Amino acid sequence: MADFSLDDLKTLRERLGTGMVETKNALVEAGGDLEKATELLRLRGAKSNAKRSDRSTSEGLIAAKDNGSTTTLIELACETDFVAKSAKFVTLGDQVLDAVAAAGAATVEEALAATAGSKTVAELISDEAAILGEKIELRRVALVTGEHFAVYLHKTNKDLPPQVGVVVGYTGDDAETARSIAQHISFADPQYLTRDQVPAADVENERRIVEEISRGEGKPEAALPKIIEGRVGAFFKQVVLTEQDYARDNKQSVATVLKDAGLTVTDFARFKVGA
Repeated sequence: MADFSLDDLKTLRERLGTGMVETKNALVEAGGDLEKATELLRLRGAKSNAKRSDRSTSEGLIAAKDNGSTTTLIELACETDFVAKSAKFVTLGDQVLDAVAAAGAATVEEALAATAGSKTVAELISDEAAILGEKIELRRVALVTGEHFAVYLHKTNKDLPPQVGVVVGYTGDDAETARSIAQHISFADPQYLTRDQVPAADVENERRIVEEISRGEGKPEAALPKIIEGRVGAFFKQVVLTEQDYARDNKQSVATVLKDAGLTVTDFARFKVGA
C-alpha cells in the first residue's frame, strides 16, 4: 500500500474538495506524494471540464465591486441552482470578482487572464469546476465608470445569490434617488442611456416595421407620418433609460426624475443570470 496517512488524505481533500474514494485512489497512484496526487486530481478535473463544455449554464450569480473610480459587474454562471447557492460557488464568485476588479478588466477575455493568487482567473474557475462537478463560466463582465456609483443586487429567490445586478455611474449628490434609478433599471431593462446611442440601423428597422403595420391597419395616408413617429417614439421609451416612465411613478420620465434630483447618469450596466 502507498505510504500516506489519514492526515495526508484529509489535507488533500480540504485542498481540493474532492471525494474520499477519488482522493485515496490518487494518493495510491502517486505513491503517497501529495503534490503528485494534487496534479493527478486536477488533470482529471480538467478532463471532466472538457466533457462538460457543451452543457448549458442557466444558473449562477451576479456580483459587483466598487473600486472608487470604476465599479466591476460580473456574471458567473453554473448549471444548477444547487451549485449556485453553495458556499463554494459563492466564495468562487468573490474570488473572481476581486481578481477581475483588481485587474480593471473590461472584457471577459481580459478578466480570464487576470491574476488570482498563483493562478489566472481561468485556471481558478477550471479548478473549482472540477471540484463542484459542473460547467462554470465567467459569462459577462462590465466596467462602469463614474464620479459616484449606485449598486443594486436583487435576489429573485431568497435561497440563491443575487440573480440581477445593476451598476449606475452618476454625478450629483442624491444617493437615494441614484439607487432608485438602479432599481428602476433592474426592472425596466433599458438598453441605452440616451436616444443618440441607439444604432441608426435599429431605428430605421423599427421605423420600417411600424410603417408596414400602420399601412396594414389602413391608416389614412396623411396621418401616417405622425402615427409612425409616435410608434418610433414608443420604441425609444422601451429601450432608452432617460425616456422610460419611472417605475416608482409612471407619470414622470426618468429624465425628469434625474433633473429634479440634480443627477446625471454617465454610465450603467445591468446583468441578469441566464439572460
